[in-house]
Amino acid sequence: MGGPFWAKKDRRAWSIPKGEYEPGEEALTAARREFLEELGHDVPPGDPIDLGEVRQASGKRIHAWALEGDVDVTVITSNTFELEWPPGSGRTAQFPEVDRADWFDLATARTKLTKGQVRFIDLLAARLGVRA
Repeated sequence: MGGPFWAKKDRRAWSIPKGEYEPGEEALTAARREFLEELGHDVPPGDPIDLGEVRQASGKRIHAWALEGDVDVTVITSNTFELEWPPGSGRTAQFPEVDRADWFDLATARTKLTKGQVRFIDLLAARLGVRA
């Protein structure tokens, strides 16, 4: 995740690319769009594995897919958002929605992802028939 709040955090501070559906937009289409917007890379070719939907503590629902592919995570370009920073300063700054990307094995990803998204590791491991 990007922005000053997350800049120096690592454990439970990572997220999969995600975002809101546009009216009438299919979930997989939205996921592909968000991947491009948040990483600046096209989704690699291949057949995505549907991991289903997980409800977050906030009530937000996230539908995710997994896809084997190769993306250079050292070169990402993310869309940005505006935020008053520092808080209470009256100044607005722009921050990347995603400030870094990386590849992790399943066990490491379990410690890096936000708590509400860890379930996707279990779902992926089950689909692949491996231990996470």
